Amino acid sequence: MEILNWTLIAVLILTSVFLTMLILMHKGKGGGMSDMFGGGMSSSLGSSGVAERNLNRFTALVAIVWVASIILIGVVVRFQ
Repeated sequence: MEILNWTLIAVLILTSVFLTMLILMHKGKGGGMSDMFGGGMSSSLGSSGVAERNLNRFTALVAIVWVASIILIGVVVRFQ
């Protein structure tokens, strides 16, 4: 059970770092705090290319793995 716990913690740490990097790779959509300081100067706000859609899908997949690892850590700790 200890190996499973350490493996889940390692998965959680790796997915946390990777998810943070993936979120930072997204381009801003505008309408937020960045527009107040001149960050909303993008000309193609409505268009989304193939790379952006694939980045969205990969970010969602990593987020699902991240949430699943948190839930599994909770289950393992609960039944120890």
